[in-house]
Amino acid sequence: MNEQDLRQLLTVSVEDVLPSQPATAGWERARRTRRTRRAVGAVALAVALVGGGTVAALRPPANPPPEIPVAPTRTAVPTHAAPVQRPPAELTFPPDPLARLSGPATVRLSERPVERALALFQPLDEELHANGPIRVLGNDGVVRSLDVVTLAPTRDAGGNQAAAVKPGVLSPDGRSAAFAQTNELIMVDLTTAGVRRIPLDGYLELVVWANDRVLVGGDDRTYAVDRVTGAASTIDVSAWVVAAPDPAAGREAALIEMVGERSGLKLRSRTAREGTTRSEQPITSSALPSPYQINEFYGRGWLHGGRVASAAWITSGEIDGAEGVAVLDARTGAVAHVLDLGRDRSKGCCPVLGWDNKGAVLLQLAPAAVARWDPETGEITGVVRDLRGMVALAG
Repeated sequence: MNEQDLRQLLTVSVEDVLPSQPATAGWERARRTRRTRRAVGAVALAVALVGGGTVAALRPPANPPPEIPVAPTRTAVPTHAAPVQRPPAELTFPPDPLARLSGPATVRLSERPVERALALFQPLDEELHANGPIRVLGNDGVVRSLDVVTLAPTRDAGGNQAAAVKPGVLSPDGRSAAFAQTNELIMVDLTTAGVRRIPLDGYLELVVWANDRVLVGGDDRTYAVDRVTGAASTIDVSAWVVAAPDPAAGREAALIEMVGERSGLKLRSRTAREGTTRSEQPITSSALPSPYQINEFYGRGWLHGGRVASAAWITSGEIDGAEGVAVLDARTGAVAHVLDLGRDRSKGCCPVLGWDNKGAVLLQLAPAAVARWDPETGEITGVVRDLRGMVALAG
């Protein structure tokens, strides 16, 4: 339709119905007028839409919307997983910053201290002897060598030795590390590369960061060392069975111990300052299907909110003494989830390294892997593939 046709339609639409005409003729003329007006309106609207759409299409927007990439479709992970879970036959290893630990150090800590360390790693050979300098992974992604101190293996009265780096030696904030040594505690400020030696008596083997103090001990005693002043006193807590407190829990949060074996397993709560027993209750496995049960915990336990995770030897459907990881309620002692790692692993293969900030448990899978397990969904993935040695993570 051209401009002349539109003008003719508009002229017709505004004609009046003359009062001298008969009524029937007037109503017929009014009906034609209304129909013509509707046609004109429809044509005008169509022209406006076509013209406006063409102009909009040709004119670039003043502020174009950002291009948002389409995320790949993720397979839904089941929630509320079964109490007993098993790892897949083959772990996948998504990219992770901790994978940098598998490469050599590129700079010395004395030359370039960290703002915050994510992890420490001590390489070991097949005989579990030190096999190179301790590596420090900073939050800048750079791997440094710990060159400011030479650490000896820890030992007990019987002469048994172990690596100086163990889960728990790195402070939750990643700014300091504490190492048990015979007759002393060595504390390293990773942000300045400064070293402090605190003399203490005995064969010291284990370290636990407990808010503003460091618990360090061995077979016969445990010291509580102020992390600022270095002042030390003994505390009635076993460094072997006390769980690392949740960094968010505060300095007066109770210390939790998991002691005993099989039907005699107990969860013991102690006061933070003196280590006085507050409560003791049995650890129960009633949520696990028969014949699953916890035989004994080993390695460092780790608190996260109201849950505690620890490596354990378990009774499974296949064997009495399988390797596993357990998560239990830190208030009631009820075992909620077990990761059954099976029978074909070396004894004590898989100590827990801590929790991540999404509520997943990080654990070491001997001989050379670190894995992440979410007990609420049952998902378990690899973190680092080739890492033969001991790992300590920041909280």
